[in-house]
Amino acid sequence: VDCLIDIFAKGAEERMSQEKKIVIKDFSFYYGSVPALKRINLEIRANEIFAIFGPARSGKTTLLKSLNRLTDLAYGTNHNGTIFLEGKDIYDPKVSLTQLRRRVGIVFDLPIPLPMSIYENVAYGPSLGGTTQKKRLDETVEKALRSGVLWEEVKDRLHTSALRLSGGQQQRLCIARILALEPEVLLLDEPCSGLDPISTASIEETLTRLKKEYTIVLVPHNIQQASRVADRAGFFLNGELIEEGTAYQIFTSPKEKQTEDYVTGRFG
Repeated sequence: VDCLIDIFAKGAEERMSQEKKIVIKDFSFYYGSVPALKRINLEIRANEIFAIFGPARSGKTTLLKSLNRLTDLAYGTNHNGTIFLEGKDIYDPKVSLTQLRRRVGIVFDLPIPLPMSIYENVAYGPSLGGTTQKKRLDETVEKALRSGVLWEEVKDRLHTSALRLSGGQQQRLCIARILALEPEVLLLDEPCSGLDPISTASIEETLTRLKKEYTIVLVPHNIQQASRVADRAGFFLNGELIEEGTAYQIFTSPKEKQTEDYVTGRFG
């Protein structure tokens, strides 16, 4: 019996470790001597939408960029602690930044389609990666656009300029462009900022579908969006993670007064 219990316990531990897509341990980040993040400890599970929310200058975007080391491009920065992706330290010198950024893609608030056709926008990354067969590119483009819930709207005009798409369509195109690289994690920094309610609803529907295949870390446009789409959420304030938990718990019965004050609109 004890042997069976040990086997089941070990299996449960393995399942739990598999669920942890990203593990952040004692992570601090500095711009010069100014701390942007202070000893963050956080686990993000596979196939969930994790929302990072809080007021301006709370460290949300810095954390997002740290997850695929875009922060490396900023001069005079440094960090303590580490971030693990599937158990491997992303700051290990042996890690290929190109490979990391293929595995962990990022989409910013302002959609920036390339000045070329819809098809070429999506095929651009795979082409650079060495995919040259037209049939393979066609399949990749269609799959990415379907995943981005854009295919039905653009399938008859793939070779027209992407700049002619609406703002919401351009944002979904940018998501499809990342998906064409077959990442494991999607980082989204206020992807609905500046979009109308209908376009916002389309993006949110897209995210809900995508979490079946991807892990999504979202800086939402507002608290309402986080409560609608997130599975779990973390409240950040002045570079600190104040509280994290299920979205339902965070937005209906937060444990920390600072979280409650922010969620109820008393500050921020």
